[in-house]
Amino acid sequence: MSATSTQAPGVPALPQLDAYRSLPAVQQPAYDEAALAEVDAELRTLPPLVFAGECDILRTRMAEAAAGRAFVLQGGDCAETFGGATADGIRARVRTILQMAVVLTYAASTPVVKMGRMAGQFAKPRSSDSETRDGVTLPAYRGDAVNDFAFTPEARAHDPRRLLKAYHTSAATLNLIRAFTTGGEADLRQVHTWNRGFAANPANARYEALALEIDRAISFMAACGADFDALRSVEFFSSHEALLLPYERALTRIDSRTGLPYDVSAHFVWIGERTRQLDGAHVDLLSRVQNPIGVKLGPTTTPDDALALIDRLDPARTPGRLTFITRMGAGRIRDALPALVEKVTASGAQVVWTCDPMHGNTITSPSGYKTRRFDDVIDEVRGFFEVHRALGTVPGGLHVELTGGDVTEILGGAGRIEDVDLATRYESLCDPRLNHQQSLELAFLVAEMLRG
Repeated sequence: MSATSTQAPGVPALPQLDAYRSLPAVQQPAYDEAALAEVDAELRTLPPLVFAGECDILRTRMAEAAAGRAFVLQGGDCAETFGGATADGIRARVRTILQMAVVLTYAASTPVVKMGRMAGQFAKPRSSDSETRDGVTLPAYRGDAVNDFAFTPEARAHDPRRLLKAYHTSAATLNLIRAFTTGGEADLRQVHTWNRGFAANPANARYEALALEIDRAISFMAACGADFDALRSVEFFSSHEALLLPYERALTRIDSRTGLPYDVSAHFVWIGERTRQLDGAHVDLLSRVQNPIGVKLGPTTTPDDALALIDRLDPARTPGRLTFITRMGAGRIRDALPALVEKVTASGAQVVWTCDPMHGNTITSPSGYKTRRFDDVIDEVRGFFEVHRALGTVPGGLHVELTGGDVTEILGGAGRIEDVDLATRYESLCDPRLNHQQSLELAFLVAEMLRG
């Protein structure tokens, strides 16, 4: 694949990339400008984290998903932490996504595009700029790329040097992901063996039949002499919310092949529900890069909003360019989604529709924990499929917050996590995540939906 240079020889800089600087920019840290300038200068000299050619490959994969010939699975932490970027933690998250993908691939009889909310998801938008504890008010924690979770003035200060730590931690994460997914650890037979163990648990007995079907299919391929060398590695793409504009701009480079700009911080970047203003800086900057991109759409999104976003972000109507990630909530998706899908489909735009069943279903438990109910997550996914099936359109994928560990952050599931259990292993610094078992249970339930 062709590498992406900082600046292609003989290709002038594109001043329009900086047009966003004159536009409203929400959810941005309050940096010291001199310190930020030093960090920006250093970031611009660092190698790309991904290559333009890889982004182009992902765009073709997303085009297949838009047409119903592939299914997207995007998952990972709500907000990565520097301390959580350990070999065991990264491997567990990748392993969970691969296990889910095997089940979904078999059920859908189509390829699954595997994408991690990994190697860059170090910042989060917040509903309030500050947090108060025991009468003390400090800046809110905005993710490790901005400040620290510890509740002290020093820790909560917005430090641009953390952008460099985010870059280097992302590079280390990507290095391990590439090794893990291409070095034999992702062998289809091994991944399925892990799933077989999950289904053998009496609590998951309803999924055992499907696991046995997959087992027979793999045995059949082996008996036919299928080339398992080709099944020992997988494509795995990185993604994160393009929230911190200085970071994304510093890692936007001109591709040496085409002279066009790519955001080389990740293969896929998305604009959040809080930052998708049509006249805002985030929409402007991402409208100018060639990556496949996404936009989160909440329940207040109107059909005209969706069409206006398409005009700004995908004026050429390029298949695979734009993904709409809907986050409606279980109680609203069946009412809010149909009008959006109908109008976008009538416009001729070929977007990928994926479902984020997490963010619209957040509650506070009686014991005070920020959590979600597993049943609500499943119900939103079910509603997503129902809407698309009724309209004859394509349910293109899932976007979920998950971890590879045995955390207790989301209520319910086959493990029957209750409010009293949340304190046992509640480890997220932002939003609650599906644990390993709940993630696999979600995959088996979605497999049933895919099979209709």
